[in-house]
Amino acid sequence: MPPKACIVVLNWNGARDTIACLGSLRVALPPSVAVLVVDNGSTDGSPERIREAFPDIEMLCLPRNLDYAAGNNAGFRRAMEMQAEMVVFLNNDTMAEGDFCTPLIRVLEGDPEVGIAVSKICYFHDPSRIWYAGGEARLSTGLVRHVGIRRKDGAEFSRPGPTGYATGCCLAMRCRDFRRAGGFDEEFGMYAEDVDLSLRVKAMGLRIEYVPSSKILHRVSSSLGGNTIEKFCRKNSALFRLFRKHRAWGAMFLYPLLLPLRLVFGALGEALAAARPGIMPGGKSDER
Repeated sequence: MPPKACIVVLNWNGARDTIACLGSLRVALPPSVAVLVVDNGSTDGSPERIREAFPDIEMLCLPRNLDYAAGNNAGFRRAMEMQAEMVVFLNNDTMAEGDFCTPLIRVLEGDPEVGIAVSKICYFHDPSRIWYAGGEARLSTGLVRHVGIRRKDGAEFSRPGPTGYATGCCLAMRCRDFRRAGGFDEEFGMYAEDVDLSLRVKAMGLRIEYVPSSKILHRVSSSLGGNTIEKFCRKNSALFRLFRKHRAWGAMFLYPLLLPLRLVFGALGEALAAARPGIMPGGKSDER
């Protein structure tokens, strides 16, 4: 019988994180949900280590690193071959808290106007603090940020409802909607492709739904290790691509002007995060 949903977990030289993620999924995942690991051209022996830990796991091995967008698109094509009704894209540096998948599936099944369902995401090293509780994207000024980032979890972050964009860290869609939207734009590579997908889904007349009853924990920004300069360059390059693609000319002008101010506030946020026991520095709105 085809799975109700297929969870696509993208791995690149991250076997330890991926194995931990798969272990958390095994605890409470319903039998109607399949898991697919897409190895994105790893060079560290990841496929062998993952298969040793989970010999029955479905795995797609790509010949080289295609980056986030193309790697996940390849996973989606395999999910379609498996005849899954829905696809869930999940970062490998996450841990599921219980059955995070069923609330997402129920929202998509229950409301045809929802195009993307997205989880509440908290820091792995401090599960009481928010990393993502919705997204805000104001292309007029170039503001793209997570709602609630670094704040203490509470009632205000536990109310479901529409949000501006879904983070690619964990989002669920009907396969037919993802295909209709054209999938992830592979020109983005790693950053801003989730914002772009969300904007295209909203242009289809569908909405993005924040589902806080689905919760995962995130080891923030494992994908590029400690290379802060590379993250900064890739992030900003992707944002300018986003602004150009969506003809956000005001953002093209204002974003560079406001960037120094945002860097100051970002540095303050980093300092506050580092000062809190258990919180790792990092976690800007669109870091992986």
